[in-house]
Amino acid sequence: MDKTERFIILDDTYLPQMAELYKAAFTGEPWNDDWSDTAQLNKYMKEISCSFNSLNYGLIIDGKLSAMSVGKIHHWWSGTEYAVEEFCVSPAIQNQGLGTRFMKMIEDDVRDRGLSGIFLQTDSDKPSYKFYLKNGFRELERHVSFFKDIK
Repeated sequence: MDKTERFIILDDTYLPQMAELYKAAFTGEPWNDDWSDTAQLNKYMKEISCSFNSLNYGLIIDGKLSAMSVGKIHHWWSGTEYAVEEFCVSPAIQNQGLGTRFMKMIEDDVRDRGLSGIFLQTDSDKPSYKFYLKNGFRELERHVSFFKDIK
């Protein structure tokens, strides 16, 4: 039986499914994020998906949210881009080409919107790093991210 796929724009009605998918994708290997605080997870999902200029994509497979890209349209000096905050595919269906197919759908929609590119960040020691390189992203040589723990 063929699976049915639908590429959609996610709105806030999908927040519970988005949180569920995000938790499934990032609590296991190789990320091992601790999203046991459901209230914190729900706040995070709402924060990144319901901000000004949000643009959230989803791939529904057989009625279930199976992949998502959460981000926003970002106006920058070099052009208007799609800035991805989070991108994930359900662990149960990873490594089957779905992420690449989903990214291509996103690229097509971003291009149709007249945006100049897609910006995102990831960890260089995770499989996502190679995924993005394989899908035509290039590393920004001078871009650096900083964090200071103040606990």
